[in-house]
Amino acid sequence: MPTAPSNDPAQLGSAVEFDAILLVSFGGPEGPDDVMPFLRNVTRGRGISDDRLAEVAEHYHLFGGVSPINQCNRDLIAALVEELAERGVDLPVYWGNRNWSPMLADTVAQMSDDGVSRAVGFVTSAFGSYSGCRQYSEDIEQARIAAGPDSPTIRKLPPFWDQEGFLSAMADHLAAARQTEPTAPVVFTAHSIPDTMAATAPYVAQLNEACGRVAARTGVSQWSLAYQSRSGPPQVPWLEPDISEELDRLADNGADAVIVAPIGFVADHMEVIYDLDTEARQRSDMLGLRFTRVPTAGTHPAFVKMIADLVLAPPPAFCPPDCCLR
Repeated sequence: MPTAPSNDPAQLGSAVEFDAILLVSFGGPEGPDDVMPFLRNVTRGRGISDDRLAEVAEHYHLFGGVSPINQCNRDLIAALVEELAERGVDLPVYWGNRNWSPMLADTVAQMSDDGVSRAVGFVTSAFGSYSGCRQYSEDIEQARIAAGPDSPTIRKLPPFWDQEGFLSAMADHLAAARQTEPTAPVVFTAHSIPDTMAATAPYVAQLNEACGRVAARTGVSQWSLAYQSRSGPPQVPWLEPDISEELDRLADNGADAVIVAPIGFVADHMEVIYDLDTEARQRSDMLGLRFTRVPTAGTHPAFVKMIADLVLAPPPAFCPPDCCLR
């Protein structure tokens, strides 16, 4: 469902080239009964047993079976609608997920029924990889095909890892955290992916560049990049070091505090509130490290402004044919 009424594009001015905005995200369960069906959606085709999924489901049940991600997206859409209204723009904003309601295919079908012809798509993933970029492009195209010949064209925006608004939001949050721990080392984190997937993507290079820029803006000289939330079989190499290994290293080197900044995530969803706020915090406590976790970009005004800028004046996007393969 759109969060703002449809509006005649002609009344918005020639600068607006689209008649709708589509926010695309991962999705998450919103109650205990949703958890297992959601996890089956996430892992479809990967041969993962329900017994293994039930172990992961316990992470969600610690929080009442609710992932924060959907509410985070509702908050982000509301902030974007407000930002656009302040600019005199009243475009409808639609929302579709890869793995849970509202499902992307249903949303694109609704857009088609509503007469949307040209939409711009913002994906809540800042860095380039198969699962974070190319797969979303495939999801959008599959949803368009399912919606039929009258489905809208949807121009997906490129990853925004180097955009000023994203970097400013992360830098502001990190600067606030350093007020209480000014000398603590900073560990930036991102979702781990298989080494084979990373080999075809700019993921690691973009992460290191973004971390360096945020660290420089906040005067951080001691920082590192670690990965979290790996889900593959142990025999398959994934990006390392894991956040737990990095915490061990810092403690071994005499650190008494750590600031963890999940730069690879734009919302405080399950991978943040469980893998960091629960597991990483517990490990830090065991190691004697004071633990501070930096918020994600969320609805920081600079981040919301960045999204509005991008949807109203999309940058050119270029990806080589072999970029971000599975």
